[in-house]
Amino acid sequence: MTEQNPLKKAISIAQGQKALAKKIGVTQQCISLWITKNAAVPAEHAIKIETETGVSRAELRPDLFGATHG
Repeated sequence: MTEQNPLKKAISIAQGQKALAKKIGVTQQCISLWITKNAAVPAEHAIKIETETGVSRAELRPDLFGATHG
């Protein structure tokens, strides 16, 4: 079983990049850039994504929030 990328998981829960972008106050292009560049989600957005989708900030940014949160 392959583990799904946490950001892609959040996008799926939100029902698309555009929907997630609207929920967290960024553009769809911003989310697309995070995916295509395999960039780290900024901390403040990781917290918003957690609130909106239930995907934990620790999954999105284990370097900042550690694996024990959420």
